[in-house]
Amino acid sequence: MNIVLIGYRGTGKSTVGKVLAGRLGRTLVSTDAEIVRRAGQPIPEIVAKHGWEYFRDLESTVCQELATREGLVIDTGGGAILRPQNVESLKKTGTLFWLTASVETIAMRIGGDTQRPSLTGTKSFVEEIQEVLAERTPKYQAAANHIVPTDGRSIGQIVDAIQSCL
Repeated sequence: MNIVLIGYRGTGKSTVGKVLAGRLGRTLVSTDAEIVRRAGQPIPEIVAKHGWEYFRDLESTVCQELATREGLVIDTGGGAILRPQNVESLKKTGTLFWLTASVETIAMRIGGDTQRPSLTGTKSFVEEIQEVLAERTPKYQAAANHIVPTDGRSIGQIVDAIQSCL
């Protein structure tokens, strides 16, 4: 069985994934890192050259392939849940943990991130987070087997919360 971390960017998926994989002696796979490796270019370039739909197609392929493996900790991109087939694939061999955080916490955590292109293109940074979270929250809720709040918690506490559900 895989452990799959879902949630908006900045909720702690990558950091929690590293610690969790280390504790459990599992391999960590980041869907975004795998997309970058396969495409040979960073996500902003992929999106600028080919568009979001192309990126989402790559993401779906990666999700489907990872779902054929066992014993992984999978750190998904924030939009992996946008396509129902990704959720369906990942649930076949995984338990999905939705990591949550407030808009303020997310803004603080990702404020300096230059590796993520704008998702809306027209909003302020905080407005974009609010808008995209409002759109995605029902999808995260529907996909999640477990919900793990990350606000005000250490990485160790978050990992402990995940492990207590296993």
